[in-house]
Order: sequence, then structure tokens, then C-alpha cells
Amino acid sequence: MLKNITFSTDAKIINAARKKALNSNTSLNTLFNSWLTGIAKNENAHTELETFLEKVKYLSSGRNFTREEMNER
Repeated sequence: MLKNITFSTDAKIINAARKKALNSNTSLNTLFNSWLTGIAKNENAHTELETFLEKVKYLSSGRNFTREEMNER
């Protein structure tokens, strides 16, 4: 079920967002829905990360790495 919500923001921001939507061949509504979905998913990602870190907290590399080792590519 779709719900309507109302937000207020500066007209310049709305116009810039509309231009971005137009350049992406989409609507401002679609961009907003994508943004809102990303926020909702991000909260789940945090919970999943916390669960994963709890499961692997017993793991250890056995030593501390130097700054140079951590920055090697």
C-alpha cells in the first residue's frame, strides 16, 4: 500500500533534484523512493554487520600490523 507524505525544503533543492531526475529519465518520486529504500536497507546492514562481528570476534591475526603493512596494496 502506498502512502503519501509531505516534506518541506528549499525551492533550490527541489529544482536541483527535479533536474537530476530529468537527466536520469526518471521522476522525483522515483528518486525519493530509491533514497528512502536505501535508508531502510542501511539500518538492516548495520544490524547484519553487528551480528557478523559478534560471530567472528574470537578471530585474531596473531599480531599487530604496522602502518605500512596496513596501507600496502
